[in-house]
Amino acid sequence: MICVASLTILGCKKPYNPPIIANPPSYLVVEGSIVAGADSTIFKLSRTVSLANHITANPVTHATLNVESNENITYPLTEVRAGYYAAPGLNLDNTKKYRLRIKTPDNQVYISDFTSVSITPPIDSISHTVLNKGVQINVNTHDPQNKTHYYRWDYQETWQFHSEYPSGVMSDGVKIVYRPADQQIYYCFAGDVSSTILLGSSAKLSQDVIYQSPIAFIEPTSEKIEVRYSILLRQYALTSEAFTFWTNLKKNTEQLGSIFDAQPSQINGNIHNVNNPDDIIVGYIGASTVQKKRIFIDNAEVPPTWRPVYPPSCTVDSFFYSQKLTNFDQVTSELVPLGASYIPLSPFGTPVVEGYTGAYRPCVDCTLRGVVQPPSFW
Repeated sequence: MICVASLTILGCKKPYNPPIIANPPSYLVVEGSIVAGADSTIFKLSRTVSLANHITANPVTHATLNVESNENITYPLTEVRAGYYAAPGLNLDNTKKYRLRIKTPDNQVYISDFTSVSITPPIDSISHTVLNKGVQINVNTHDPQNKTHYYRWDYQETWQFHSEYPSGVMSDGVKIVYRPADQQIYYCFAGDVSSTILLGSSAKLSQDVIYQSPIAFIEPTSEKIEVRYSILLRQYALTSEAFTFWTNLKKNTEQLGSIFDAQPSQINGNIHNVNNPDDIIVGYIGASTVQKKRIFIDNAEVPPTWRPVYPPSCTVDSFFYSQKLTNFDQVTSELVPLGASYIPLSPFGTPVVEGYTGAYRPCVDCTLRGVVQPPSFW
């Protein structure tokens, strides 16, 4: 009877979604910082979405953004793509204070607190260590004046990779021809940007030194290290208030999920809605100079046993002009049509070509996930 009663009780449970979860408010999110030097100032505007929503990107478009000084000098930003606003190097006076002003299409006005320009010390070095489980990338920096103490980093990474199989021939839509050099699809370049919040602090140390702070990790099965890899690291000096904001944001977005993690906390930024003081805006606007450094890592620096993981469907098949059992023309049917699922690799048969080897397009065409043209710094 006890077991039956327990099953009955469990069977009567119903999910409950509080209104705040079912219909959460949509908060403005402001990402970016004011760059005082020659680098571009870029801000991203978006609004939060419900976890149940299948839409993850919710950019705020057609807004008006300006950087303002405490001496009423205005620096406009231009929307360069949906939700992204930029201005070329502002070369600001580091002795002045600055803030960001935002006007959204619904005539809401947001301003950040005035902030001084933080002077960022140079990056001393970017190191990489080859471990059994991958490549660990770290940063080293210090401030000889012992003034910075709080740091944030982000990065852009670029890598050269190749498809699993090279193709020496191609279809011109009518027949199979040899592939010219300007149509090669074996080597490509791809890139990404940092997706986690990277912070460092020397506030509890006697000297303002950051040593071997982790930045990125490359798995041994990643195609990032298949040929050559590069990372461009950017370093920003933070105020203690900005560091507190970024630390709380990191805890709330990256370090939740187990009973041992920190509890969610209120994230207090420095951006305010002029028309509604109770409005919650996610973001913290700082102003600083930026220091950058780039390194390259070649495939020769990692163990030769490391290999990228390709799709499990990558196999080489044979396609005949006249299939032996049915006389079916597999080449004309499967390889010649432009945009076909299979790409020819090389001919076989002598003295007359009997057909071509071929493979599934994603296993041959690197341009499906990259570009052939190398970046200018490569």
